[in-house]
Amino acid sequence: MSSIEKTIQEIKSQFHDDRLTYQKGLPTFHPEHAEETASLFKIANKNNQQIFIAGFGNNVLPEGESFKNILVVKSDRLNQDVQTVADDYYIKIGAGFPLSEINTILKDKNLWLPHAHLPFAGSVGGAVAGGLNSMYETHELPLKKYLIKAEIVTPEGEIIEPGSVSFKSVSGYDIVKIYCGSWGLLGMVVSATFRIMPTEGSEEYQEITMQKWSREKLVDSLAESNTTNDAFYSKKIKLKFDPNNILPVLG
Repeated sequence: MSSIEKTIQEIKSQFHDDRLTYQKGLPTFHPEHAEETASLFKIANKNNQQIFIAGFGNNVLPEGESFKNILVVKSDRLNQDVQTVADDYYIKIGAGFPLSEINTILKDKNLWLPHAHLPFAGSVGGAVAGGLNSMYETHELPLKKYLIKAEIVTPEGEIIEPGSVSFKSVSGYDIVKIYCGSWGLLGMVVSATFRIMPTEGSEEYQEITMQKWSREKLVDSLAESNTTNDAFYSKKIKLKFDPNNILPVLG
């Protein structure tokens, strides 16, 4: 029995029937919370099964020969975890929630997130994984500036929560930022927590523009043929976070 067959068999025996669907012929798992996601990743590790993390499918479609025998995990049902703490100016929201709808939730509290104003037709998880960026006047305004914490399932199936909701945290590298622009190759974002702002004074951010983004730069940095210093460290980070290569570079 192949690894994908073993994995599908275990999914069917362990989860609800509706968690597994077939989209464009590919087995696709739809977790509803972090624990299900972690269990799935542990099954994948046991069977040496590779996974592709997908959001709404607006940026990378899992199709083509390279996706043969790949298990797709979609974040579309990770959209129920929404917690707004207005007094501390942050919102925690599921990875499958549409980024553009965040300000609708925040409107009654007179709060907002600048990047939810952008014409981005994707999920919160997709925006984080893709490293959504914008320009404010002549300066870059990346989404990761507002990302303060996240709930992540690691490639080995552990649940971690890097970051902090406090305004002043410990010194050192803010590890949660590394998941911005990782394109789902270091783990799966289950929920993200953003620092939000009062709507008063938001007019000056109304003209921010979304920057074009591409997965190609990261894919190139992980290519075996790339021997630059940046590529060396990219590969080192990838190996550290995903030693079993459960989240391969595809597409």
